[in-house]
Amino acid sequence: MEQHLKDFDARRIAIAAISVDSPEESRKLIQSRGFHYPILSDPKAEVIRRYGVLHPNGGEDGRDIARPAEFLVDSTGKIVWENLTDDLRVRARPEAVLEAGDKLLGK
Repeated sequence: MEQHLKDFDARRIAIAAISVDSPEESRKLIQSRGFHYPILSDPKAEVIRRYGVLHPNGGEDGRDIARPAEFLVDSTGKIVWENLTDDLRVRARPEAVLEAGDKLLGK
């Protein structure tokens, strides 16, 4: 997603990630990878549960984590597009997310 931030910005689509990691762990990841979008910390997985993407005991030492997912959420908070997977190696390509955004925007 990082390499396509200008394309997302041009469509007024904001990118954010949500993780069970602590704010400090998220900051370290942003710095180490050079990300220019926020990684929000949800250590109790409250938001992750609301979106139905909790992977119980899926992390190191049986820790709960979020399963891979991408969402487009409109300004009212309604999910208008989603991509869900159980395999963390499989993610929506940025081009697919942009295409979905274009369809929703009528382009």
